[in-house]
Amino acid sequence: MEPCTDIGATPRPTSAPLPVVPAACSGTLGRYLARRLVDIGVHDVFSVPGDFNLTLLDHLIAEPDLNLIGCCNELNAGYAADGYARARGVGACVVTFTVGGLSVLNAIAGACSENLPVICIVGGPNSNDYGTNRILHHTIGSPDFSQELRCFQTVTCYQAVVNNLEDGHELIDTAISTALKESKPVYISISCNLPAIPHPTFGREPVPFFLEPKVSNPLGLEAAVEATAAFLNKAVKPVLVGGPKLRVAKAQKAFVELADASGYPLAVMPSGKGMVPEHHPHFIGTYWGAVSTSFCGEIVESADAYVFAGPIFNDYSSVGYSLLIKKEKAIIVEPNRVTIGNGPSFCWVFMGDFLSALAKKLKKNSTGMENYRRIFVPPGMPLKAQKDEPLRVNVLFKHIQDIVTPETAIIAETGDSWFNCQKLRLPENCGYEFQMQYGSIGWSVGATLGYAQGAKDKRVIACIGDGSFQVTAQDISTMIRCGQNTIIFLINNGGYTIEVEIHDGPYNVIKNWDYTGLVDAIHNGEGKCWTTKVRTEEDLTEAIAKATGEHKDSLCFIEVFVHKDDTSKELLEWGSRVSAANSRPPNPQ
Repeated sequence: MEPCTDIGATPRPTSAPLPVVPAACSGTLGRYLARRLVDIGVHDVFSVPGDFNLTLLDHLIAEPDLNLIGCCNELNAGYAADGYARARGVGACVVTFTVGGLSVLNAIAGACSENLPVICIVGGPNSNDYGTNRILHHTIGSPDFSQELRCFQTVTCYQAVVNNLEDGHELIDTAISTALKESKPVYISISCNLPAIPHPTFGREPVPFFLEPKVSNPLGLEAAVEATAAFLNKAVKPVLVGGPKLRVAKAQKAFVELADASGYPLAVMPSGKGMVPEHHPHFIGTYWGAVSTSFCGEIVESADAYVFAGPIFNDYSSVGYSLLIKKEKAIIVEPNRVTIGNGPSFCWVFMGDFLSALAKKLKKNSTGMENYRRIFVPPGMPLKAQKDEPLRVNVLFKHIQDIVTPETAIIAETGDSWFNCQKLRLPENCGYEFQMQYGSIGWSVGATLGYAQGAKDKRVIACIGDGSFQVTAQDISTMIRCGQNTIIFLINNGGYTIEVEIHDGPYNVIKNWDYTGLVDAIHNGEGKCWTTKVRTEEDLTEAIAKATGEHKDSLCFIEVFVHKDDTSKELLEWGSRVSAANSRPPNPQ
């Protein structure tokens, strides 16, 4: 049976009864959890062993449809589960009590901010130690074992502490189903002495999940569609803008239906890139205020009505709160609510239902597209480099654009890669991921590991700055162990360039590493890995030819040297505006 991870998915009926394990060899909690992960589509689990989770790991390894991937640290295991969830719809990681749990916490917080269902499993204390006055190792020296749980309560949508066998199956099922329904991480702690003990409650194969479909209130849906259609049909030059919550709402197809039916210009917010088809004939680029794609920002901000589907307006996506968007002209479509202008709002109206129904009510209006075509001028090409001229960032990304295909996926690290990768034109079916809401530097190394493991039909191209790489570099090792053929462009500009453009100081300069030398040492002759250093366009052309040719089956690590002040023009503008927002003086009391 194929896993059912969509909300409302129903398992295919089968005539064969679920097998019952004989009483003499009743199933165990460890096997039950392993089967549940496989049921929802998790076939790779990212882990770091510790004495509280070792028995549980034995049972995960014993599951033939589950691959346990050991990571170099818990933070990267969490980032890998995040990347895997982006590729497969759900991810999982396993760590040990407190020292592992608090280490992975930052990654789980990032997954929460990005609405990703990640199952975070922690090997917990022996069940006999709960309620005693004992002090355990891996704790802060207190007999209160709830510190880790309390930390996870703010970044997960459900927490299960399994310290007895009678209700273990119920707690596990509730946690996993809640993660899928809410599209948020969950926390499951399992006492270290329980995974291997047979118990009758695990005697049958798990019954496949059934997640009740979320259905819009019919009257609310009708009222929302009628009011929105009336609002838009009287507008002269409306536009559509897709946001990052299209994913959690599972509404990408419905959004395209609306674009097809309406004829409106189609833009995407920066954090929604990859969720809106850029090959669509009405696609006009990224709407990001002052750093939008050329001509896109002008069309959006001059519109007399705009539909934002699944937006997140934070200080970064609004370029320091400088968007020229008027609330009275906006229709904001959230996953479960629609708001028109300054009101009214319609609740329990789900985005997919709403967009599909609205598509049938709108009059075709191509005025916005006609205006866009009148002002559009094709982008220029970077100035041709002279022989042996030091490589420029705009030349680098011109060459990266040439290798972006439907069989690739882009991972953009926090920093100037946000802005340069944003300008890449994505062909149909090309993946694209970055972490804009949380913006944790170093995220991309673990996320690249997880995404590549979950999307083996794609070759991942990761663009990572040197400062970010220094945070999480170790799991290049795990990529090699897994036989991944990712291309990593390590952009060596000597520091935290994005921070420089917000607020400069000596703390933004980092110690330079021999990055290819480090990766060669990690490689150590085991597995397939190729590294090279690039300083000119000629070097880059040769490196890309080898990475896509003779080394196409290897992990390819290309260290690119660029000037410390060589940044995108968008970062310069964005940094100035975010700096201004950060430095606002206190309001008068």
